[in-house]
Amino acid sequence: MKLLPALLFISTSVFAAEPIVVKLWPGGAPEKPGVKIEAEKEVPKKSADDVQRITNVTDPMITVFKPEKPNGTSVLVCPGGGYGILAYEHEGSQVCDFLNQHGVTGILLKYRVPKRDPNDPGREALQDAQRAMGIIRHHAAEWGLKPDRIGILGFSAGGHLTVMTALHANARTYTTDPALDVEDATPNFAIPVYPAYLVSKEDITHLLPGFEVTAKSPPMCFIHANDDPWPASASALLYLEYKK
Repeated sequence: MKLLPALLFISTSVFAAEPIVVKLWPGGAPEKPGVKIEAEKEVPKKSADDVQRITNVTDPMITVFKPEKPNGTSVLVCPGGGYGILAYEHEGSQVCDFLNQHGVTGILLKYRVPKRDPNDPGREALQDAQRAMGIIRHHAAEWGLKPDRIGILGFSAGGHLTVMTALHANARTYTTDPALDVEDATPNFAIPVYPAYLVSKEDITHLLPGFEVTAKSPPMCFIHANDDPWPASASALLYLEYKK
């Protein structure tokens, strides 16, 4: 994807301090019975200029990157990768770097991949994003974040995760922890970037089930690259749901 080169290729860092790392599931992430995932690893690069990709994530976490001059806004960043890998650098840490340059706290989400169930590929990732949003809200004052300016941004599969988190933030499919899930997980705004899986390949004229917009749904800003295979018309369909 060639979208926003200035955003995706940052050469200097403006991180103010050592990042804060928080594991999402201190007692272990909820997994379906029988799920076995090999050790986390980096996917071998195909060339010297290839991007960093990681897979086999079983211990999801967030990494909080604070800017030198924070303005109180924060964004949970969700890398893409088809729910198989995470494009952890150019759609992750470099995005947090870019956000820091504008005073925004970038919070990088390492969510579980690969998908455990091909019929429900984003289930575990959504659980991780819901838990992450709750933790961010719980620590907002401690981390200097404004509770009414906590957003979420994601690319491709991470864009799908962004939409799902925005629309289903509190529809948790795991046993909640009163110490970690007490806060409303709904983001204040959402930025899906070339989001995947909003429509099927067989029918790009109708949204798939699960994208119902309600009065509580946060505002969204849709971004697409001209060379991305996922149709921009899918985002337009979701936009029209917002206009109803």
